[in-house]
Amino acid sequence: MTGPAAPKPLHIAVVGAGQIGSTFAFQLARAGGHEVTVVARPGSPRLAQLRRDGGIVTRKGDRAAVRVLDALDESTSYDLVIVTLMAHQVDAVLPALRQSRAECVQFMFNVFEPERLAAAVGTERCSFGMPFVQARLDADGRLDPVIGAGGQKTLMGRQRWVDVFAAAGLPAALEPDMPLWLRCHAPLCVAFESVSVSGERRSGGVSWSEASILARGLKACFSLIEEQGSVVYPRSKRLMYRSPTAGVAAMLLGLSRIRSFRELLATGEAECCALVDDMVGAATSSNRLDLARSIAAMKPVNSALK
Repeated sequence: MTGPAAPKPLHIAVVGAGQIGSTFAFQLARAGGHEVTVVARPGSPRLAQLRRDGGIVTRKGDRAAVRVLDALDESTSYDLVIVTLMAHQVDAVLPALRQSRAECVQFMFNVFEPERLAAAVGTERCSFGMPFVQARLDADGRLDPVIGAGGQKTLMGRQRWVDVFAAAGLPAALEPDMPLWLRCHAPLCVAFESVSVSGERRSGGVSWSEASILARGLKACFSLIEEQGSVVYPRSKRLMYRSPTAGVAAMLLGLSRIRSFRELLATGEAECCALVDDMVGAATSSNRLDLARSIAAMKPVNSALK
C-alpha cells in the first residue's frame, strides 16, 4: 500500500523582497516545496542581489531557488500572492494586483483602512495577515531570519494559508476578524514605532511629556475606531483603551528605555508617519478635529517626514 499523495506545490508570488518577504519566500520555497516568485523593486540593489544569487541565500549559506522578477506577472494564475510592502507603498502595485489572475491576494502589513484594499482587488479573493517574524538582510543581501521567537505566530484570516505557512515552518494562527484586528493594531504600531524612533534619537528613551502625548494619541485612535462603528479589538487593546492615560504613558516610557525594542522598531518611521496621516484623514472626514490633532501629535519628535 502507498501512503497519501504529497500535497501539490502551489504557485506563490511574494511582492516585496525585504526582510519579511524574503523570509516568507525562503521558507515557502525551501521547506514548503512551493514554486515561489519574488518581486523586487525595479532597479533596486535587492533586485540585483537576488538575480546575482539566483534566489535567496542566508548568512549560513542555505539557498532557496526562486524566480526573480521586477514586476508581478499578471498572466500567471498564482494560487497566492503575498504582499509584504508597507501600506504607503502598496498603491504602486494595486493596478497589477487588480488585473492579475491570482486566486488570492493576501496583504500582510499594518493598515488602518483594509476595506480600501479589498475593494481594489476584489473582496472575494482578498485576504489579510500580519507577519510575526524577525529578520535582517546584511549589506550583501544575506538573510538572517528569526522565526517563532517567544512563541510568536503570524496571523492570517484564512485557514488554508495558516496550514500552508505552518507546513513550511512558519508558525501561524487563524484570526477570524483580521481586518478589524489590523485597524486596531495600527494605532499601537504607531505608538511603538514613534517611541522607538524618538528614543533612538535620544540614545536612551523619550521624556514623560513625549510618552504622555503618545498615550493620548493612542486613546484618540481607539476613540476614532469606536466612532466609526467598530469595537476596539481584541480584548488586550480594549483594556489598554480603558486604562488610565498615565499607565499607558508609563508603559511606552519603559519600552523606550529598552535598546533592543528601539532598534527593532526605529526603522519604521516612514510607516509610522504614513499611518498617522491615514488616521488623521479619517478623523478629519468624521469632523473630529480634536481627535485629529491628538493623532497628528504621535509622529516622532523632529521627524523629517512630518
